[in-house]
Amino acid sequence: MSLGASVPRCVCLFVTLCLVCPALVSGQTKGKFRVCSDPDNLPFSNQKQEGFENRIADLIAKDFAATPTYIWWGQRRGFIRNTMNATLEEGRCDVVIGVPAKYDLVLTTKPYYRSTYVFVYPKGKPAIKTLDDPRLKKLKIGVHLLGDDYTNPPPVHELSKRGVVENVVGFSTFYSADNPPSAIIDAVAAGRVDVAIVWGPVAGYFARKQRVPLELVPIPSGKGDLPFEFEISMGVKLKNDALRVQLQRVLDMRQAEITRILRDYGVPLVEGKAGSRR
Repeated sequence: MSLGASVPRCVCLFVTLCLVCPALVSGQTKGKFRVCSDPDNLPFSNQKQEGFENRIADLIAKDFAATPTYIWWGQRRGFIRNTMNATLEEGRCDVVIGVPAKYDLVLTTKPYYRSTYVFVYPKGKPAIKTLDDPRLKKLKIGVHLLGDDYTNPPPVHELSKRGVVENVVGFSTFYSADNPPSAIIDAVAAGRVDVAIVWGPVAGYFARKQRVPLELVPIPSGKGDLPFEFEISMGVKLKNDALRVQLQRVLDMRQAEITRILRDYGVPLVEGKAGSRR
Protein backbone atom coordinates (compact mmCIF):
# COMPACT_ATOMS: atom_id res chain seq x y z
CA MET A 1 0.00 0.00 0.00
CA SER A 2 1.42 3.39 -0.97
CA LEU A 3 0.67 6.21 1.46
CA GLY A 4 1.24 9.93 1.08
CA ALA A 5 4.19 11.26 3.07
CA SER A 6 2.14 14.10 4.58
CA VAL A 7 -0.51 11.82 6.06
CA PRO A 8 0.24 9.58 9.10
CA ARG A 9 0.41 5.94 7.99
CA CYS A 10 -1.97 4.69 10.69
CA VAL A 11 -4.66 7.23 9.77
CA CYS A 12 -4.42 6.39 6.08
CA LEU A 13 -4.53 2.67 6.86
CA PHE A 14 -7.57 3.07 9.09
CA VAL A 15 -9.49 4.98 6.40
CA THR A 16 -8.54 2.42 3.77
CA LEU A 17 -9.76 -0.43 5.97
CA CYS A 18 -13.08 1.34 6.54
CA LEU A 19 -13.57 1.42 2.78
CA VAL A 20 -12.21 -2.02 1.91
CA CYS A 21 -12.97 -4.14 4.94
CA PRO A 22 -15.42 -2.47 7.39
CA ALA A 23 -15.58 -5.52 9.67
CA LEU A 24 -11.97 -5.04 10.72
CA VAL A 25 -12.68 -1.78 12.49
CA SER A 26 -16.02 -2.69 13.97
CA GLY A 27 -15.29 -6.14 15.38
CA GLN A 28 -14.09 -7.35 18.74
CA THR A 29 -10.45 -6.30 18.28
CA LYS A 30 -11.11 -2.51 18.52
CA GLY A 31 -7.60 -1.61 17.40
CA LYS A 32 -5.94 -4.36 19.46
CA PHE A 33 -3.95 -7.31 18.21
CA ARG A 34 -3.15 -9.45 21.22
CA VAL A 35 -0.92 -12.43 20.38
CA CYS A 36 -0.39 -15.60 22.42
CA SER A 37 3.24 -16.58 21.79
CA ASP A 38 6.24 -18.56 22.99
CA PRO A 39 9.10 -16.43 24.41
CA ASP A 40 11.90 -18.80 23.31
CA ASN A 41 10.95 -20.80 20.24
CA LEU A 42 12.91 -19.66 17.19
CA PRO A 43 12.41 -19.64 14.28
CA PHE A 44 8.74 -19.15 15.20
CA SER A 45 8.89 -16.55 17.97
CA ASN A 46 10.87 -15.19 20.86
CA GLN A 47 10.65 -12.34 23.33
CA LYS A 48 12.92 -10.21 21.15
CA GLN A 49 10.34 -10.68 18.37
CA GLU A 50 12.90 -12.18 15.97
CA GLY A 51 10.81 -15.09 14.69
CA PHE A 52 8.80 -15.38 11.50
CA GLU A 53 5.56 -15.52 13.49
CA ASN A 54 6.53 -12.18 15.03
CA ARG A 55 7.05 -10.72 11.56
CA ILE A 56 3.74 -12.14 10.36
CA ALA A 57 2.02 -10.70 13.45
CA ASP A 58 3.50 -7.27 12.63
CA LEU A 59 2.20 -7.55 9.08
CA ILE A 60 -1.30 -8.68 10.02
CA ALA A 61 -1.65 -6.17 12.86
CA LYS A 62 -1.26 -3.28 10.44
CA ASP A 63 -4.57 -4.25 8.90
CA PHE A 64 -6.11 -4.01 12.36
CA ALA A 65 -4.63 -0.51 12.74
CA ALA A 66 -2.66 -1.89 15.67
CA THR A 67 0.73 -2.94 16.96
CA PRO A 68 0.96 -6.50 18.31
CA THR A 69 1.04 -6.95 22.06
CA TYR A 70 2.15 -10.31 23.46
CA ILE A 71 1.33 -12.70 26.23
CA TRP A 72 4.35 -15.01 26.53
CA TRP A 73 3.93 -18.65 27.50
CA GLY A 74 5.80 -21.79 26.48
CA GLN A 75 3.98 -23.65 23.69
CA ARG A 76 3.41 -26.94 25.42
CA ARG A 77 0.62 -28.52 27.39
CA GLY A 78 -1.55 -25.80 28.95
CA PHE A 79 -0.56 -23.12 26.43
CA ILE A 80 -4.11 -22.32 25.23
CA ARG A 81 -5.55 -22.70 28.73
CA ASN A 82 -3.08 -20.23 30.23
CA THR A 83 -3.23 -17.65 27.45
CA MET A 84 -6.27 -17.45 25.22
CA ASN A 85 -8.61 -19.22 27.64
CA ALA A 86 -7.41 -17.53 30.82
CA THR A 87 -10.32 -15.97 32.70
CA LEU A 88 -8.48 -12.69 33.27
CA GLU A 89 -9.88 -10.04 30.91
CA GLU A 90 -11.83 -12.70 29.01
CA GLY A 91 -8.59 -14.27 27.89
CA ARG A 92 -5.27 -12.47 27.95
CA CYS A 93 -4.70 -12.71 24.18
CA ASP A 94 -6.77 -13.30 21.07
CA VAL A 95 -4.63 -14.84 18.32
CA VAL A 96 -2.14 -17.69 17.98
CA ILE A 97 -0.11 -17.13 14.81
CA GLY A 98 0.72 -20.77 14.15
CA VAL A 99 -1.41 -23.82 15.02
CA PRO A 100 -2.11 -27.05 13.13
CA ALA A 101 -5.07 -26.68 10.76
CA LYS A 102 -8.32 -27.72 12.47
CA TYR A 103 -6.64 -27.81 15.89
CA ASP A 104 -9.56 -28.60 18.17
CA LEU A 105 -8.65 -26.27 21.06
CA VAL A 106 -9.12 -23.16 18.94
CA LEU A 107 -11.10 -21.90 15.94
CA THR A 108 -8.75 -21.91 12.97
CA THR A 109 -8.43 -19.92 9.77
CA LYS A 110 -7.73 -21.60 6.46
CA PRO A 111 -4.12 -22.82 6.34
CA TYR A 112 -1.60 -20.22 5.21
CA TYR A 113 1.35 -22.58 4.76
CA ARG A 114 2.15 -26.26 4.56
CA SER A 115 5.48 -27.79 5.56
CA THR A 116 6.97 -31.20 6.27
CA TYR A 117 9.37 -33.15 8.44
CA VAL A 118 12.78 -33.50 6.82
CA PHE A 119 15.97 -35.49 7.12
CA VAL A 120 18.97 -33.25 7.89
CA TYR A 121 22.51 -34.49 7.25
CA PRO A 122 25.80 -33.07 5.94
CA LYS A 123 25.97 -32.43 2.22
CA GLY A 124 28.12 -34.94 0.39
CA LYS A 125 26.92 -37.85 2.52
CA PRO A 126 24.97 -40.65 0.77
CA ALA A 127 21.36 -39.55 0.31
CA ILE A 128 18.69 -40.63 2.78
CA LYS A 129 15.25 -40.37 1.24
CA THR A 130 12.98 -42.71 3.17
CA LEU A 131 12.45 -44.12 6.65
CA ASP A 132 12.85 -47.57 5.13
CA ASP A 133 16.53 -46.92 4.35
CA PRO A 134 18.35 -49.84 6.09
CA ARG A 135 21.22 -47.53 7.12
CA LEU A 136 18.89 -45.86 9.64
CA LYS A 137 19.22 -48.94 11.85
CA LYS A 138 22.91 -48.13 12.36
CA LEU A 139 23.17 -44.34 12.11
CA LYS A 140 22.82 -42.11 15.18
CA ILE A 141 19.52 -40.27 14.63
CA GLY A 142 18.56 -37.03 16.38
CA VAL A 143 14.87 -36.42 17.07
CA HIS A 144 12.82 -33.94 19.06
CA LEU A 145 10.78 -34.99 22.06
CA LEU A 146 7.73 -32.73 22.15
CA GLY A 147 5.79 -31.42 25.13
CA ASP A 148 6.06 -31.95 28.86
CA ASP A 149 4.98 -35.58 28.51
CA TYR A 150 7.74 -36.18 25.91
CA THR A 151 5.35 -37.15 23.17
CA ASN A 152 7.07 -38.28 20.01
CA PRO A 153 6.44 -36.70 16.58
CA PRO A 154 5.12 -38.88 13.73
CA PRO A 155 8.48 -39.84 12.15
CA VAL A 156 9.70 -41.16 15.53
CA HIS A 157 6.62 -43.39 15.83
CA GLU A 158 7.36 -44.66 12.33
CA LEU A 159 11.01 -45.35 13.19
CA SER A 160 9.87 -47.33 16.22
CA LYS A 161 7.45 -49.29 14.06
CA ARG A 162 10.44 -50.21 11.88
CA GLY A 163 12.51 -51.31 14.87
CA VAL A 164 14.75 -48.24 14.87
CA VAL A 165 14.94 -47.38 18.57
CA GLU A 166 18.29 -47.98 20.24
CA ASN A 167 20.23 -45.55 18.04
CA VAL A 168 17.76 -42.66 18.42
CA VAL A 169 18.96 -39.60 20.39
CA GLY A 170 16.27 -37.36 21.92
CA PHE A 171 16.47 -33.56 22.07
CA SER A 172 14.25 -31.65 24.48
CA THR A 173 12.02 -28.78 23.40
CA PHE A 174 12.32 -27.19 26.85
CA TYR A 175 14.69 -24.53 25.56
CA SER A 176 17.23 -22.66 27.65
CA ALA A 177 20.71 -21.16 27.39
CA ASP A 178 22.09 -24.70 27.68
CA ASN A 179 19.56 -26.14 25.24
CA PRO A 180 18.85 -23.58 22.49
CA PRO A 181 16.30 -24.29 19.74
CA SER A 182 19.22 -24.87 17.34
CA ALA A 183 20.65 -27.75 19.42
CA ILE A 184 19.49 -30.60 17.20
CA ILE A 185 20.84 -28.96 14.01
CA ASP A 186 24.06 -27.97 15.81
CA ALA A 187 24.51 -31.66 16.67
CA VAL A 188 24.28 -32.66 13.01
CA ALA A 189 26.79 -30.00 11.95
CA ALA A 190 29.20 -31.04 14.74
CA GLY A 191 28.91 -34.75 13.93
CA ARG A 192 27.36 -35.69 17.28
CA VAL A 193 24.52 -37.31 15.36
CA ASP A 194 24.65 -38.62 11.79
CA VAL A 195 21.21 -37.46 10.73
CA ALA A 196 18.30 -35.61 12.35
CA ILE A 197 14.59 -35.78 11.69
CA VAL A 198 13.21 -32.30 12.23
CA TRP A 199 10.08 -30.25 11.52
CA GLY A 200 10.83 -28.29 8.34
CA PRO A 201 10.70 -24.68 9.63
CA VAL A 202 13.19 -25.49 12.41
CA ALA A 203 15.49 -27.38 10.05
CA GLY A 204 15.43 -24.76 7.30
CA TYR A 205 16.15 -21.83 9.60
CA PHE A 206 19.01 -23.29 11.61
CA ALA A 207 20.62 -25.22 8.74
CA ARG A 208 21.27 -21.88 7.03
CA LYS A 209 23.26 -20.71 10.04
CA GLN A 210 25.73 -23.61 10.09
CA ARG A 211 29.25 -23.44 8.70
CA VAL A 212 28.87 -27.04 7.54
CA PRO A 213 26.53 -27.22 4.50
CA LEU A 214 23.54 -29.40 5.33
CA GLU A 215 21.10 -31.30 3.14
CA LEU A 216 17.35 -31.14 3.83
CA VAL A 217 15.27 -33.95 2.34
CA PRO A 218 11.46 -34.13 2.81
CA ILE A 219 10.34 -37.41 4.37
CA PRO A 220 7.69 -39.23 2.33
CA SER A 221 4.88 -41.13 4.01
CA GLY A 222 4.72 -44.79 3.03
CA LYS A 223 1.50 -46.77 2.86
CA GLY A 224 0.01 -46.95 6.34
CA ASP A 225 2.39 -44.32 7.76
CA LEU A 226 1.37 -41.32 9.81
CA PRO A 227 1.44 -38.04 7.84
CA PHE A 228 4.64 -36.00 7.87
CA GLU A 229 3.26 -32.92 6.09
CA PHE A 230 1.04 -30.51 8.00
CA GLU A 231 -0.92 -27.36 7.21
CA ILE A 232 -0.59 -24.42 9.57
CA SER A 233 -3.34 -21.90 10.36
CA MET A 234 -3.96 -19.04 12.76
CA GLY A 235 -6.15 -19.72 15.76
CA VAL A 236 -8.65 -17.71 17.81
CA LYS A 237 -10.82 -18.54 20.78
CA LEU A 238 -13.58 -21.07 20.15
CA LYS A 239 -16.86 -19.37 19.11
CA ASN A 240 -15.05 -16.13 18.21
CA ASP A 241 -16.00 -16.47 14.57
CA ALA A 242 -16.10 -12.70 14.05
CA LEU A 243 -12.36 -12.45 14.71
CA ARG A 244 -11.64 -15.54 12.62
CA VAL A 245 -13.46 -13.95 9.66
CA GLN A 246 -11.49 -10.72 10.12
CA LEU A 247 -8.22 -12.62 10.22
CA GLN A 248 -9.12 -14.64 7.15
CA ARG A 249 -9.79 -11.52 5.10
CA VAL A 250 -6.38 -10.15 6.01
CA LEU A 251 -4.65 -13.47 5.37
CA ASP A 252 -6.21 -13.64 1.93
CA MET A 253 -4.92 -10.13 1.15
CA ARG A 254 -1.45 -10.70 2.59
CA GLN A 255 -0.72 -14.28 1.49
CA ALA A 256 2.05 -13.30 -0.94
CA GLU A 257 3.80 -11.20 1.71
CA ILE A 258 3.46 -13.97 4.30
CA THR A 259 4.96 -16.47 1.88
CA ARG A 260 7.93 -14.16 1.33
CA ILE A 261 8.50 -13.99 5.09
CA LEU A 262 8.42 -17.79 5.33
CA ARG A 263 10.95 -18.10 2.53
CA ASP A 264 13.17 -15.49 4.18
CA TYR A 265 13.35 -17.82 7.18
CA GLY A 266 14.10 -20.93 5.10
CA VAL A 267 10.78 -22.67 5.72
CA PRO A 268 10.40 -25.62 3.32
CA LEU A 269 7.01 -25.00 1.71
CA VAL A 270 5.14 -27.95 0.26
CA GLU A 271 2.87 -27.78 -2.76
CA GLY A 272 -0.80 -27.75 -1.88
CA LYS A 273 -3.51 -25.43 -0.76
CA ALA A 274 -1.27 -23.42 1.56
CA GLY A 275 1.92 -22.91 -0.44
CA SER A 276 4.44 -24.29 -2.88
CA ARG A 277 7.67 -26.18 -2.45
CA ARG A 278 10.80 -24.10 -2.68
